[in-house]
Formats: sequence, structure tokens, C-alpha cells
Amino acid sequence: MTTIRLATAADVPALRLLVERAYRGDSARGGWTHEADLLDDERTDEEELAATLADPACHILVAEDEGRLTGTVTITRKSDARAYLGMLCVDPALQAAGLGRRLIAAAEAQAVRDFGAAFMEMTVIDKRPELIAWYERRGYARTGETRPFPMPGEFPFAMVVLERPLA
Repeated sequence: MTTIRLATAADVPALRLLVERAYRGDSARGGWTHEADLLDDERTDEEELAATLADPACHILVAEDEGRLTGTVTITRKSDARAYLGMLCVDPALQAAGLGRRLIAAAEAQAVRDFGAAFMEMTVIDKRPELIAWYERRGYARTGETRPFPMPGEFPFAMVVLERPLA
């Protein structure tokens, strides 16, 4: 039985492994939501995850099944009415079974409850039209805004901004 809960500091090592497995390298290619064909660096590290957990404006939710982390999503308070959904990932071997939808629903409910959010915002790499379409089927809409990729360096893509009202 999969449960979704707030992450703790004890989750950081397993959380980092889950994120890397889902986003980067050959293991990520087992799923359909990876960035392995676009980026080859590390997606995150334990220090970044620990800092996110310590930030009162952020919550990391994890999906856990029999003691094993199977998915995660991070929410961040952006303003009184807006939260940001990021780092959504599901273990590549478990993708396309509904866990991503459950994590989004849990993140949206948590953002309303803890941050008073009326809107959820996210960004997706513009080279991932199938992922953008998946979020659109979940009720997210393109705002027309794009942002630079949030890492230093030159990248041949941008971030598409999507949002969804939560009320």
C-alpha cells in the first residue's frame, strides 16, 4: 500500500537516489518522464535536498511503499496566492500507473492547506511536449511565459510556465 507523506531528514539519501534514478542516466530511460537525453549532470544532491527540507517555504512529499520511496514532489510557497510544483518524479519502473497523479493531487492539497495557495505554477523543459501535454490533461495551462533554464551555462531549451487554479 503506497502512502504519501512529508519527507524527513532521514529520507534524504533514498530521496536523492530516487530523483537521480528518475531523471538522469540509463535507469531513467526505463520511464518516459526523464531528462536523460537532454542533460547528463546530477539532478540534485543531499545538501540541496536537506536545505529544501529545512526551508519553511518548501515541503517535499514522498510516496512510500513498504519502506521504499517510489515517488516525490516538492512544493514551494511563491506568494500568498501562488505555490510552485517541482521535482515531480516516480520510480521509472512504476511510471504510468497513476502515482504521478496522486502526488500532484497531494501536493495541490498540501499547498492549499499549508500555504493558502490559490494557484499552482510549474515549469517544464520546452523540448518535452509529451510531458507538457500530460500536465495539460491534469488541468495545467500554458501561461505564454517562458523562462531560462535555471542552471548556469548555455542550454538549447527554455522552461515553459504552466499554472492551474486550485480553488
